[in-house]
Amino acid sequence: MLAKTFSAAVLGLEATTITIEVNMTRGVMFHMSGLADAAVRESYDRICAALPNVGFKMPVSNLTINLSPADIRKEGSSYDLPIAIGILAANGNLPSDHLQEYMMVGELGLDGQLKPIRAALPIAIRARKEKFKTLIVPIDNAREAAVVNNLEVYGMRNLTEVIQLLSGTKSFDPVNVDTRKEFYEHQYHFDLDYADVRGQENVKRALEVAAAGGHNLIMIGPPGAGKSMMAKRLPSILPPLSLYESLETTQIYSVAGKLSRDTSLISQRPFRSPHHTITQAGLCGGTSNAQPGEVSLAHNGVLFLDELTEFSKQTLEVLRQPLEDRKITIARAKYTVEFPCSFMFVASMNPCPCGYYGDPTHHCVCTPGQIQRYMSKVSGPLLDRIDIQCEISALSFDDISKAAPGEPSSAIRERVIKARSVQEERFKNIRGVHCNAQMTERMIHHYAEPDAQSLQLLRMGMERLKLSARAYNRILKVARTIADLDGSEKVGATHIAEAIGYRNLDRSDWAERGI
Repeated sequence: MLAKTFSAAVLGLEATTITIEVNMTRGVMFHMSGLADAAVRESYDRICAALPNVGFKMPVSNLTINLSPADIRKEGSSYDLPIAIGILAANGNLPSDHLQEYMMVGELGLDGQLKPIRAALPIAIRARKEKFKTLIVPIDNAREAAVVNNLEVYGMRNLTEVIQLLSGTKSFDPVNVDTRKEFYEHQYHFDLDYADVRGQENVKRALEVAAAGGHNLIMIGPPGAGKSMMAKRLPSILPPLSLYESLETTQIYSVAGKLSRDTSLISQRPFRSPHHTITQAGLCGGTSNAQPGEVSLAHNGVLFLDELTEFSKQTLEVLRQPLEDRKITIARAKYTVEFPCSFMFVASMNPCPCGYYGDPTHHCVCTPGQIQRYMSKVSGPLLDRIDIQCEISALSFDDISKAAPGEPSSAIRERVIKARSVQEERFKNIRGVHCNAQMTERMIHHYAEPDAQSLQLLRMGMERLKLSARAYNRILKVARTIADLDGSEKVGATHIAEAIGYRNLDRSDWAERGI
């Protein structure tokens, strides 16, 4: 007897419907076809143990299982459930006339319990697109999949419940998630706030400008100056995610298997801070299972690299294309996938190996050669993709004790949101551009062209500070954002002057250090 069930295979962020054909004839052989990996082939052993533990005998027959389309590689343990149901239906233990209405995924334990799987959200999106009536998932994946509207999602605890649902012997309620309530409920709940930061007003201003324009930023200063502390508070001043951005970000985390059972939608911008020992594959993705890397997990959020010079130079160089293209294509012998990676890049570093070069209160013990080698770990092409370069100094005891409490993140966020709304209106007819940091050179000259006085100031600043040519467009981009924060339609001299102050690493005295 032949029975068919339906599941899905996920490659990148896209799911493909998989038809599982189970054919049972006389004999004692087992065959599985359809480009299945080891985890899929091992499902037979798990099913052989699970079925008797839920009250069914494993049929003794010639069993052929085909996973179609046969040219798509099937990976993982999510096919356990549909294969088990197909075997029961082919053996006559379950009615098979309504199985075409169901898509199902789930890993089986030996006791018949359903264990969570990855990528439930992309699978649910595919099920709705293919007009399946119902999606059956493990209970731990139910809220994640139920985000998709116009699809009945049932979260099942074990194989027995699935059999009861399909045979109609017991009724279950589908899982319902109020998507908008889930989305808006936790948008503004942050554990960290800039009100906790005393002093460092110039650095907080630079972070505000970076958040308002989506600019990449690097902070350089001695240990203990507060670089990491301020960077970790950056999500609290960023504009809230839109519903589309939230769904896109949740899909990435779903594929990576990083959604908790209680999470249905990611409602806050991600903040990823990988350790400096991370590999190129860990940063950009592309392991044997085509998993997204840190650059994709930071999509629509912040990628923070603390102690930038401690990362290997080869690892840092792979960031250049994702920063430019805001997407990453991973090509391997068995697959090619594309992940989005539009993120704010924030980095921090010390000025030398000991950390105290140029610090008036500490003596630097590094030689000029050590300093040059240390600073040269950040290449010019990578630095060229960073709009704001901010120098930070450690505060003295008196500065900390006498400083007033900092401005709360909510007040800064209001100004950032207002500036971003101006940019959204400005670029509403330009595809793929949403903030000033994404402007091309032609757009810079159109939207950020300074007047004669401001242009003269820019000329003087570049000549006196001996700024490199690559700083020109970066200054205009940042000046456009400062003007947006100021509510000005034109880029003025004060905006240019502040933007010039954010090019510390392009100054001639920094150039002597190897940059």
